[in-house]
Amino acid sequence: MFLLNRLRYVCIFTEKLKNQAELYVFLSVKFSNCNGKRKVQYESSEPADFKVDEDGMVYAVRSFPLSSEHAKFLIYAQDKETQEKWQVAVKLSLKPALTEESVKEPPEVEEIVFPRQFSKHSGHLQRQKRDWVIPPINLPENSRGPFPQELVRIRSDRDKNLSLRYSVTGPGADQPPTGIFIINPISGQLSVTKPLDREQIARFHLRAHAVDINGNQVENPIDIVINVIDMNDNRPEFLHQVWNGTVPEGSKPGTYVMTVTAIDADDPNALNGMLRYRILSQAPSTPSPNMFTINNETGDIITVAAGLDREKVQQYTLIIQATDMEGNPTYGLSNTATAIITVTDVNDNPPEFTAMTFYGEVPENRVDVIVANLTVTDKDQPHTPAWNAVYRISGGDPTGRFAIQTDPNSNDGLVTVVKPIDFETNRMFVLTVAAENQVPLAKGIQHPPQSTATVSVTVIDVNENPYFAPNPKIIRQEEGLHAGTMLTTFTAQDPDRYMQQNIRYTKLSDPANWLKIDPVNGQITTIAVLDRESPNVKNNIYNATFLASDNGIPPMSGTGTLQIYLLDINDNAPQVLPQEAETCETPDPNSINITALDYDIDPNAGPFAFDLPLSPVTIKRNWTITRLNGDFAQLNLKIKFLEAGIYEVPIIITDSGNPPKSNISILRVKVCQCDSNGDCTDVDRIVGAGLGTGAIIAILLCIIILLILVLMFVVWMKCRDKERQAKQLLIDPEDDVRDNILKYDEEGGGEEDQDYDLSQLQQPDTVEPDAIKPVGIRRMDERPIHAEPQYPVRSAAPHPGDIGDFINEGLKAADNDPTAPPYDSLLVFDYEGSGSTAGSLSSLNSSSSGGEQDYDYLNDWGPRFKKLADMYGGGDD
Repeated sequence: MFLLNRLRYVCIFTEKLKNQAELYVFLSVKFSNCNGKRKVQYESSEPADFKVDEDGMVYAVRSFPLSSEHAKFLIYAQDKETQEKWQVAVKLSLKPALTEESVKEPPEVEEIVFPRQFSKHSGHLQRQKRDWVIPPINLPENSRGPFPQELVRIRSDRDKNLSLRYSVTGPGADQPPTGIFIINPISGQLSVTKPLDREQIARFHLRAHAVDINGNQVENPIDIVINVIDMNDNRPEFLHQVWNGTVPEGSKPGTYVMTVTAIDADDPNALNGMLRYRILSQAPSTPSPNMFTINNETGDIITVAAGLDREKVQQYTLIIQATDMEGNPTYGLSNTATAIITVTDVNDNPPEFTAMTFYGEVPENRVDVIVANLTVTDKDQPHTPAWNAVYRISGGDPTGRFAIQTDPNSNDGLVTVVKPIDFETNRMFVLTVAAENQVPLAKGIQHPPQSTATVSVTVIDVNENPYFAPNPKIIRQEEGLHAGTMLTTFTAQDPDRYMQQNIRYTKLSDPANWLKIDPVNGQITTIAVLDRESPNVKNNIYNATFLASDNGIPPMSGTGTLQIYLLDINDNAPQVLPQEAETCETPDPNSINITALDYDIDPNAGPFAFDLPLSPVTIKRNWTITRLNGDFAQLNLKIKFLEAGIYEVPIIITDSGNPPKSNISILRVKVCQCDSNGDCTDVDRIVGAGLGTGAIIAILLCIIILLILVLMFVVWMKCRDKERQAKQLLIDPEDDVRDNILKYDEEGGGEEDQDYDLSQLQQPDTVEPDAIKPVGIRRMDERPIHAEPQYPVRSAAPHPGDIGDFINEGLKAADNDPTAPPYDSLLVFDYEGSGSTAGSLSSLNSSSSGGEQDYDYLNDWGPRFKKLADMYGGGDD
């Protein structure tokens, strides 16, 4: 069934409001069904005048005079699942305006009665008639009171027989925020104590309780829902006060620019929170005052007119207004924000040259030289891809000798030479250059003729280096040519065909000094014999460098290399290798393998022939030689035993040259006693072999190192002795123990545990003079308590003849010393131990005697004074 509940504080039509019923809530409908809750959709029979929300709130959507025509309408409720439909009729009536007398009268308060429970009748459960569903209580926010303001009265039908107490629980009552709603425990009157704020809490859910005076529950708690009705008390607020957006220039109408957003703290499902946007102003207003429009619901800003040109207007400022109540200017609240729209640049302006022809010149053979500076203008935004120029050579440079780089700051084109240019080949270049941007031009924009220019480059003739051709020049000659032989003519050419110049030649590099060159005609002649085996010849090739110089301004020169490939002749005799060998006294168990060394090359080297000479006759009698192959032979003992020693065996070696070349080479053979493995075992081998140069040098180095170590040790000992002398007790007159009191920081056994020479006390002649010790050196065993004052230094006794004079001089110095303590002051000494070689001080008689005193009281002072008690309190002992 439908339930209608009047909103007593908001929904009463008065005569003052009969002509403006718009947006006023005046009804709340609820649907109750026996089957439980249903999802119901509400509709009004007069949607143009009245609107029903999902929660059952009925609004007037427009202003109209309340007449009989609008006094009645229907409300439909339709189940969303079963599509069942119900309806209820609503009748509106006017109530006279409140007078002062009526205001003074207490308003009528609606009662809420606890539903009746099941009861037993005649032993059977009897169900009572089903109760009404308690509709929610609707309260407007920001009410002005007076407070507490009565809302409803809660009553139980048992209050006739029992004394009941009423209470409410829940948020707003006994739970935070507490104290908003209170109830009279006796009358059940529910009241609100202060204005409500829907933006903080939109709904309160309370539970009403009824108990007797003993606290026993009389009724089941009932739920009370209090809805806070939204009032338009919040202005729209933009998320940002200043919005920034961009749009490309030349954009078509309808181009999206940006979206601005505002929020309203009021109910977004009610008119109070429904916002609408509009543009209040546009600055500047060119080329049209309405260049942009805004979607009044979403806040999207789009363009509505053409003509955006960054070169004319770079930025637009829009004032945007957001109004609630769906933009109603009469009842809605509004707020404003600023939208700044920047017109971004597009490439709608091509670069244009400032001149149709540019001129430049460059010396020949120069690279990385700026020839000309090309300047252009571009109206687009500087230092953007639409402004940055890219230069391209479209003609006049088929070999790619020029390039154009862009200056990033000025956007100028720098024409640069990247390949050498020869004046004798090209005297002038005429280049065709085109200028473009880094990004293509906008659609529909074409390059004008001013985007193309001509660059005229003149080549300047300069004196160039003469050059040898070919370089290097290779010739083949046999070695052994005699001095004065003409080898070849090595000349250079001058590339400067338009200059009359002479070339002269000089020798630049000739490692073996074998050649000379004619300074005029370049003929090369030998001045020494060419030798292929020279160390200056590498891989049979000898390199010599020559210089050609012209007489131009300035004079230039060039170098050329002559490579002489030397052909070998048989001019070197073979030699035996190795030149020393060793063997045993008997033919077995070893033999000597030899080969030949020949500095010539094939065919003037091996194979070699090996033989022994006929004289002396002992050679062939003692030795025999056998050829193993073309390069190796074997030397063996011919006799069964040969006495140990060193023998020189001549060997005849002949090469294969034409004609062949022979040589008698000496092989030094060391004969020694050998073991079973064929190794020498006797000492004679070592003696006979002698020491080599390397062994002798190693021995000498060891001896030198040993001498250095000994010398360093001696120096170290000397330094140590000097340090000991510097630590002597008597170094400085200020530290002289004979007339000064020494302060010690450690306790010890006196002089017997110190490294002091007490003979200095008896022999003052041996005291070192003051000049030996540097100023400021103190004894190592004395720690200064504070910085040393600068006092007059006492003069040392200049070698007194006896100890008496020395002490007198020290006494005078002590009397004149301002730092010395007074003679009658108490001096404290550390105990130095026993056994001192300086002797005991007990022989010194004091001016006062302690024999008359009684020291027995020391025994009462404890164990620490036992020693003193034994010494002084022991009587005659």
